[in-house]
Amino acid sequence: MTAAGPSTGKGQGTAWGILGAISLCHMANDVMQSMLAAIYPLLQAEFSLTYAQIGVLTLAFQVTASLLQPLIGAATDRHPQPRSLPFGMGSTLIGVLLLAFAPTYGMLLAGAALIGIGSAVFHPESSRVARLASGGRYGTAQSVFQVGGNAGTALGPLLAAFIVVPLGRPAAAWFAVAAALGAAVLWHVGQWAETRRRAVAAWPDTALRLPRVTVLRAITVLAILTFTKNIYSAAMTSYFTFFTIEKFGLGPQGAQIMLFLFLAGMAVGVLMGGMLGDRVGPLTVIWVSILGVLPFTLLLPHAGLYATGALAAVIGLIFASAFPAIVVFAQELVPGRTGMIAGLFFGFSFGMGGISAAALGVLADARGIETVFRLTAFLPLLGLLTVLLPRHPRAAG
Repeated sequence: MTAAGPSTGKGQGTAWGILGAISLCHMANDVMQSMLAAIYPLLQAEFSLTYAQIGVLTLAFQVTASLLQPLIGAATDRHPQPRSLPFGMGSTLIGVLLLAFAPTYGMLLAGAALIGIGSAVFHPESSRVARLASGGRYGTAQSVFQVGGNAGTALGPLLAAFIVVPLGRPAAAWFAVAAALGAAVLWHVGQWAETRRRAVAAWPDTALRLPRVTVLRAITVLAILTFTKNIYSAAMTSYFTFFTIEKFGLGPQGAQIMLFLFLAGMAVGVLMGGMLGDRVGPLTVIWVSILGVLPFTLLLPHAGLYATGALAAVIGLIFASAFPAIVVFAQELVPGRTGMIAGLFFGFSFGMGGISAAALGVLADARGIETVFRLTAFLPLLGLLTVLLPRHPRAAG
């Protein structure tokens, strides 16, 4: 392959403490995000929301993050701002408090949007910190960083089920404590990252790039694969609880446990995907993850209760393993643009999920919730586009 450019952490040891810190903060950030989706049944009952209004809540959160993340990533590639991380967590903190005490649907939308802004600030800079701390183990570093987010996404529904559902919506304010602690940790992470960034910036960039047309085609394919993954994820995170309640007669807590199985599978999958990518290459992981999940998504709408739980966990594991590989592959395609790529793919992830959630909500209102899962089951077929990716994300050195 090639020598690492100045945006990488290759040539220095892996900073496991920093990776652990940003992973924990990612977990705190994404607990708050997933709590929004997890309390949808509670909000639906309190505010008499339709499925379409629930989809718009998801849209307010995810599109806010989607619009800002690539812009913030591109700006911080030119002028890195690792010390901005605690301010992003502060926006999330305010958003959570609004969700806990909002008296109207409009205020709920504002809280969802502020959580999206917090994510827009957090993800590009944190992904850059992960690469700086990687010591050349880019896939593993991305996995450690992302597994915190997936763990937080998995924990959110459980915490909502056993804290917010029995105690009421104001109990969500306790999650703001985690945001405050995360902001304190990120202040110290930002100071470390600024020191490491200045040292790495002095290294020469000896990487050889692929032709521009090849890079653009590859980024487009990776974006479509991310689109595929996140439409399905949006269906699961926004409507899987309603699906299990309607089909199996589960209560809110039982439905949250079913959603937890999917999200826990994603947490395991994202950790495995990056580590395997360092060993066998990210392209192999992308192939197996996107296409390999197809039989399981096709079976899910027709399975019984226990089989549905098992399939949800397997689907989450296989699907999630692709994302660290996609991010690393894209960052290698465009050296020196770590923040922009992270913002594009994390932001694209949020935006497509939000748009999809709103559209799927309209479909669920019109045709039923089971129709949503029957149609989205075929999305992994788009994984065949992986054949258009180059074998290596950079030219041979």
